[in-house]
Amino acid sequence: MKVLVINCGSSSLKYQLIDSESEKALAVGLCERIGIDGRLNHTPAGGEKVVINATMDTHETAIKLVLEALIDKNHGVIKSLDEIGAVGHRVVHGGEKFATSTVITDEVIKGIEECNDLAPLHNPANLIGINACKSLMPNVPMVAVFDTAFHQTMPAKAYLYGLPYEYYEKYKVRRYGFHGTSHSYVASRAIDMAGLDKDNSKVIVCHLGNGASVTAVLNGKSVDTSMGLTPLEGLIMGTRSGSIDPAIMEFIANKENKSIEEVMNILNKKSGVLGLSGVSSDFRDLENAAEEGNERAKLAVEVFSYRVARYIGSYVAAMNGVDAIAFTAGLGENDKNVRANVSSYLGYLGINIDQDKNSVRGKETIVSTEDSKVKVCVIPTNEELAIARETVALI
Repeated sequence: MKVLVINCGSSSLKYQLIDSESEKALAVGLCERIGIDGRLNHTPAGGEKVVINATMDTHETAIKLVLEALIDKNHGVIKSLDEIGAVGHRVVHGGEKFATSTVITDEVIKGIEECNDLAPLHNPANLIGINACKSLMPNVPMVAVFDTAFHQTMPAKAYLYGLPYEYYEKYKVRRYGFHGTSHSYVASRAIDMAGLDKDNSKVIVCHLGNGASVTAVLNGKSVDTSMGLTPLEGLIMGTRSGSIDPAIMEFIANKENKSIEEVMNILNKKSGVLGLSGVSSDFRDLENAAEEGNERAKLAVEVFSYRVARYIGSYVAAMNGVDAIAFTAGLGENDKNVRANVSSYLGYLGINIDQDKNSVRGKETIVSTEDSKVKVCVIPTNEELAIARETVALI
């Protein structure tokens, strides 16, 4: 079966067409600037990237262009749209309602809409993509795969906040966690690479990119994760502050005469390593600046690495041990310095890093030494493949 995986943002749309038998991507692409001027970047497997500048006033127009690209005689990868057996949609927030992936029905769409308050920037965009695909491919089965679903196995002791319980009862204010498809995929690969028994395994996954989170995976199930009600909680990230003393918001609002909305914008878009360094949210820029003597850039990297190590330590305690630690996503897969910096805090676990192996970029590798008591892995994430697998399992 060929599965079209759709990841729809407010003004962009990522896609992959995946052959479920070989698990190979037949084509990948990105629609940018939807509602502005529009650009489609389409890359068939084994071919050159094709850039198509075209007006995309709506997401439905964008998806129509994607479908046309997939069957184009010059750069297409299938002869007919009839070859698409299913569509898998990434949906950011499923709340408590969706603990697993699910076939999309009118009732499911309504349930996703009910979660819009929990992800006001993401869920409405995801729904736009779903409705556009339903309009263009009404007879093709579709599946919603939720970022939050993998973390629905967390126990109450991990997901409840120290707030009046009525806020959980009335508004479902709790930790949900995100990057679920990535954490699920990478944890499974780490178990295989380390030769562990899934039902007797303790794995910590570090999804480190512009958005970053750490998850404790006990016997294949998420039992704690660093992101919370929203993706703002947890690690310091590219532009997000991560966890802070909540009173800071009132303090800044009063000192700077700003509204809650303005402070939230600072925490989401002007903080993190960007705010600390004053240089960039990109770690390549930070490391270059640090090498040139920029102390704030150096400090930003140190603060980030320390926060990751601190979460790892807390999750070792939560699971009473750890068998494997996996680094993934853009930074985790490619930045040997961050991996080394984080691992330098973990000597008490008997972790030893092979510096030569740790030089790897974007390739599955065990970077710890043979005598390391905990396996440390680099595992490129493949959320699209995870979504395709979930989709096929339900069709």
